[in-house]
Amino acid sequence: MELPQVDLDQLRDLMKLMDQYDFDEIDLREEGRRLHLLRNAGGRRPQTAPSVVVTPAMAGPPPAAAGDGGGAGEPAIDEGIHVITSPMVGTFYRAPSPNAGPFVEEGQRCEENSVLCILEAMKVMNEIRADCAGEIVKILVANGEAVEYGEPLFHVRLDG
Repeated sequence: MELPQVDLDQLRDLMKLMDQYDFDEIDLREEGRRLHLLRNAGGRRPQTAPSVVVTPAMAGPPPAAAGDGGGAGEPAIDEGIHVITSPMVGTFYRAPSPNAGPFVEEGQRCEENSVLCILEAMKVMNEIRADCAGEIVKILVANGEAVEYGEPLFHVRLDG
């Protein structure tokens, strides 16, 4: 996947604003792109520049939940597909540690209350558990990616 071009002058201006107004984080989304600047997420601020993450943003609104039928311009999700969404803002991790295997893979079966991923929020690791049983059809978020409250994480084909 190719990352979008970054306007270095705009990036420098944003970093200066962060420093001038003592911001720890800036998250911009426009024209299908996302720019996320985060400075020292863990406490005392060292004299370093902010880290920069540039990712393509979702184009348009998130998919409609199962049974919604999709509104105008929203893709409909197949009948029997359940969408598991993020209960909080945080960082998505597929595995319990960097060297461990992922909790689940696409095509794998999950049981109700089984751990699907971890969301890190404010240095707290929160296990996200399945609220249904079925087959993981699609994992919608990449490992290490920032997620928003209500953002779809998994598509699960329900049993039955």
